[in-house]
Amino acid sequence: MRRVIPGLVAATLTLTSSLVHADTLRMECPPGKESRQFCNDIKQQFEAQTGHTLEFIDLPPASNEKLSLFQQIFAAKDSGAIDLFQADTVWIGVLDKHLLDLTDSVSDIRNDFFPNAFQNDIVNGRVKAIPAYMDAGALFYRKDLLAKYGQKPPVTWRELTRVATLVQQGEREAGHQNFWGLVFQGKAYEGLTCNALEWVESQKGGSFIDTNGNITINNQRAAQALDMAAAWIGKIVPPGALGYMEEESRPVFQNGDALFMRNWPYAYTLAQDRSSPIRGKVGVIPLPRSEDGTSVSTMGGWHWAISAYTKNPKAALALLKIVSSAESQKKGLTLMGRAPSRTALYDDPDVLAQAPYLAEFKEIFLLARPRPASQTKRQYAQVSKAIYNATYNVLRGDSDGATAVAELQQRLERIKARGWR
Repeated sequence: MRRVIPGLVAATLTLTSSLVHADTLRMECPPGKESRQFCNDIKQQFEAQTGHTLEFIDLPPASNEKLSLFQQIFAAKDSGAIDLFQADTVWIGVLDKHLLDLTDSVSDIRNDFFPNAFQNDIVNGRVKAIPAYMDAGALFYRKDLLAKYGQKPPVTWRELTRVATLVQQGEREAGHQNFWGLVFQGKAYEGLTCNALEWVESQKGGSFIDTNGNITINNQRAAQALDMAAAWIGKIVPPGALGYMEEESRPVFQNGDALFMRNWPYAYTLAQDRSSPIRGKVGVIPLPRSEDGTSVSTMGGWHWAISAYTKNPKAALALLKIVSSAESQKKGLTLMGRAPSRTALYDDPDVLAQAPYLAEFKEIFLLARPRPASQTKRQYAQVSKAIYNATYNVLRGDSDGATAVAELQQRLERIKARGWR
C-alpha cells in the first residue's frame, strides 16, 4: 500500500503493511539489506515488548529533500505519517516545535551518550532528540611518510603547516609533482562551515554564535584563524580545494597525493579497503589547535526524534528506548558500520574486536562541537550560508580575516534581527 500525504507534490511514504490502527507506529527505515535487517530486529523487539505493531517508512535519501518532506508533514500536523525518525544534527532547532519533549522520559539515560552530542539535542533547556550515531571531523595522515621524514603527527596548526611544507617539498623533489601537504573541503557549502568552526574555535576564536544565541565572531583570534587557512591555498593546499566537498578531497588523499586530510570517519574505512593504494598506511588523530587552544571537531551524525503529533507517545518512547539501546547500537555497527553514540561502547571488548579503529575515534568524538543550529533554530540555514560564504571569500583572497569577521558579525546580526525563531 502506498500512502500519499495530502499537499505533497512528488513525495510519498511507502508503508510496508496495510494495517492501520491507533496502536500502529511508523518508523523510518532506510533502504538496503543491512538497514532492513536492523529494522526487522527492532520490530521484533518492539512488538514482543509492547503488543503494538511497527511499520517501516521509506524517506528520500537526500538530506535536504528529507527535511523538506518533514516540514510539509509537520505543517499539516499529520499524526499518522510517522512516529520515530532520524534527524540530522542541524535539524533539531529547525524542527523544535514539532518534536516530542523527551526531557523527563530520558533522564535515566542522558549520561550514557557523548555529552556534546546530547547537548546538541537540547533546545531552550528541553531534550528533543537522542543521538543515534556519531560523526565528527578528524585529521587523517600518512604514517609511512611521517616516518620517512622523521616527523610526528602534528598537535598544533603551526606544526601541521611546517610538516606539510617539508614533506610536500621532499615528495616533489623525488618526482611526485602533484603531491600536496593538506586537503580539506573548501567549496562554499555546509562542509566549509564545519571546517571554519574547527579552525576558529580551536584557536580560541569562539563558536560564531554561543550557546545563548549571542553572536561572537568579530574577534582577532577568529580573524587570524581564517587568515591561517587562506595562507595554505596554493602553498600546501591545492587551489582546486576551493571546489572540494568530501568526495573530491578523499580521492586526492586515498590515491596517495596528499599527506594530511580533514574528513569524516567514513574515509578511514575506505582508506583501509583492500583496493586502496594507501591501505595500512593511514593514521587518524584529533584536529590540531593553536598553542594555547583546544582541539575541536565539528559534530555530524544523526539523532532519533519523535513527532510531537504521534498518537501514542508512550509507545513511541518505548520504541525510542529500544532503537537507542546499547545492543541496538552494537547491531547498527555490525550491519551498517554506524559509530555508536553511547560512550561506554568504545571500551566494550566486543565492539573493539569488531571495529578496532573506533578506539582512535573516541577522543575525537569527545572533542566534537555542535554547529550553532539548536540556538539559531529555523534560521540556521541562513546562518551557515553566511559563515561559509564569508570563509570562502577569505580563502579565495577576496577578503582578509579581520574584514570578513566584522562583516559576518553584521550579517548575522541582521539575520537575528528580532531574535532566533
